[in-house]
Amino acid sequence: MDTIQSDSYPIFFDDSLSELITFIKQGKYSRTFVLTDENTSAQCLPVLEPLLAELDNYDLIEINAGEESKNIDFCVGVWKMLIDFGADRKALMVNLGGGVVTDLGGFVASTYKRGIDFVQVPTTLLSQVDASVGGKTGVDMDGIKNIIGTFTQPKAVFMSAAFLKTLPERQILSGLAEMLKHGLICDADYWKELKNSDLSLPSVELIYRSVEIKNAVVIEDPQEKSIRKALNFGHTIGHAVETNSILNDERPLTHGEAIAIGMICEAWLSHKKAGLPKEHLHEISTVLNGLYPKYPVPDTCHNVLYELMQKDKKNTEKQINCTLLTKIGCFSIDNICTEDELCASLRYYAAL
Repeated sequence: MDTIQSDSYPIFFDDSLSELITFIKQGKYSRTFVLTDENTSAQCLPVLEPLLAELDNYDLIEINAGEESKNIDFCVGVWKMLIDFGADRKALMVNLGGGVVTDLGGFVASTYKRGIDFVQVPTTLLSQVDASVGGKTGVDMDGIKNIIGTFTQPKAVFMSAAFLKTLPERQILSGLAEMLKHGLICDADYWKELKNSDLSLPSVELIYRSVEIKNAVVIEDPQEKSIRKALNFGHTIGHAVETNSILNDERPLTHGEAIAIGMICEAWLSHKKAGLPKEHLHEISTVLNGLYPKYPVPDTCHNVLYELMQKDKKNTEKQINCTLLTKIGCFSIDNICTEDELCASLRYYAAL
């Protein structure tokens, strides 16, 4: 499978882990640091360790798994370890993990000594089709997702289907939400192919197409000034639902589960405000509601969710800004939505 060339770095598929070791050797880095969480240390690091043995000098850094670790305190811990290990500006950070590891690791690397090189080795479906591509790094703060971060491109991304075999079904479904989003915003044929496929483990070809779509959007608008906002479809409401779940639920929603809720709500807003045909709204709602478990969103939590939406980094002049659909495969950016409209969309989801 061909390498995808992003704006300033390659995205490797197929035998990408061998490519990773070649990349590190050719880079002549002073030291290599492999950042993992406790899950990827157990499930994914063993896949990579036989190849890492070819390197003269590498160290492991591990953080706790989960969105709760994606904060500045864990960044401080990793920065301190880099200092203790004597990492200089010629060091390389290899982020081996899901979106938390790639987001946090990219942020740590982009700020340590004003920036050291890093590469992404995404191990979840979600991180392969979303977090590892595009150069966004960041951490959460005060219940606001990704509010602190940078636009810093990795030196390369290395995709391996071997890691996906370690994932439970719930994590596959989480990543699938972003793939479905790519079809909804940019490619109606891809959406149709996805919804008619066996999605228990999406094929490498489907993953490749998703990465192609996101990469094309990012290349055109790397700083999220215009077209890249399309990738936010479902995320204004979805991030609020996800944050509220993390704060209150014993078993919080995954990112993809929350974004699926957000996409249903924002599809309803699209029908009301952007001309999305009713039959498209019904199709989107039926597909997503059939794939993801129903989650209670009672009227009593609408005020909390609206307050979280008000803190969203995508807002302009305190107005809540949504990306909506005009039809399946076509998007409209910069749609201001009122509190009443947003709460009505949550009621639409709750009534399905």
